[in-house]
Amino acid sequence: MIGRDDSPLAGITVVTLEQAVSAPMCTRVLADFGARVIKVENPNGGDFARHYDDVVKGQAAHFVWCNRGKESVTLDLKAAGGVDVLHRLLDGADVLVSNLAPGAMARMGLAAADLEVRHPQVIGVEIDGYGPGGPISDKRAYDLLIQAESGACAVTGYPGMPAKPGPPVADISTGLYAALSIVTLLYARGHRAGGAAPSVAVSLFDTMTDIMGYQLTYTQHSGIDQQPLGMSSPAVAPYGSFPTRDGQTVVLGTTNDREWQRLAREIIDRPDLADDTAYATNSDRVRRRDALNDAIGTWCAQHDLAHIQKKADDAGIGNSRYNLPSEVVAHPHLAARDRWRPVDTPGGEIMALRPPPVISDFEQPMGAVPGLGQHTDSVLTGIGLTAEEIAALREQRAIGPAYQ
Repeated sequence: MIGRDDSPLAGITVVTLEQAVSAPMCTRVLADFGARVIKVENPNGGDFARHYDDVVKGQAAHFVWCNRGKESVTLDLKAAGGVDVLHRLLDGADVLVSNLAPGAMARMGLAAADLEVRHPQVIGVEIDGYGPGGPISDKRAYDLLIQAESGACAVTGYPGMPAKPGPPVADISTGLYAALSIVTLLYARGHRAGGAAPSVAVSLFDTMTDIMGYQLTYTQHSGIDQQPLGMSSPAVAPYGSFPTRDGQTVVLGTTNDREWQRLAREIIDRPDLADDTAYATNSDRVRRRDALNDAIGTWCAQHDLAHIQKKADDAGIGNSRYNLPSEVVAHPHLAARDRWRPVDTPGGEIMALRPPPVISDFEQPMGAVPGLGQHTDSVLTGIGLTAEEIAALREQRAIGPAYQ
């Protein structure tokens, strides 16, 4: 078993039928808090995210990011023997997480209603694309598709040049919503007076439309589709990125009228703009965004990044440096705060960032990334199968080959 006996979720067993990012992110969070996560994979290749690339010592970056701290068991769920083993795993589980194709769980007899009868103690969590009951419920859903359908791409990039936000925001956010739901229901379990465990359904589309809350609310009440502004925001001004004299890029932002006054007077030395009633409120400044960007951009182009950031810090104005991923990997703030930890993988040890929550008296265990089927024999032995029974399942190809 992976985890620590004193972890917050020690003693909780999660079985997961997962692919790609959303469900794996959900269960990685649970594993980081000490839950035992048994990842059931198809013997023929496993989670397809294992094969997106091979840049991490022969392994895929997506996979090693989302799958530490889990045990991999290979089961062919199209074989009777494989399904029987899955049910034996669920007999001792607390949670079942899945993000398979629409209808797949129901076809295997693992929908919420089925769990209520056969495994009433299990909290069933199904992540899907669009949620049931709508005209596009049966469509396949990937992060880009959901971001486009939900309007996220329309508010990212530049006018006439929409873009997908770089990180898989739909997948990550849905996984986190699912993990939060699981922890909430595990907590509520101690107060529930009998009955079957509740089930949870979280769709990527519902998650992204929730994340689009500001833009949808604005459009709903104004009738205006806000245009994307690159590294800026349609909600506030001035707020954006500006090239510096030494060839770098600074990001400066204001969120209220007082900050605007300080930026104009103490940083760019433009008291005329500060006194001009045409820029008095944020709504005024948003309407005249281009003029403000020109003034700030002209000033930034005359100064080095370090000078600009010191002036902004001294004035209490939010600012940052535009970084490439390679610069973030080497970021001194991460090093100074000891944010990196070693994680074992089948290809060798790698360094991974600690989970964001910093909890007193507890550090997330950050267990190893599993090889495909690495824990099949140990997990099956743990639920009572004999060596002979495991060998028979392997002969039937209901489980994958012995891990090498």
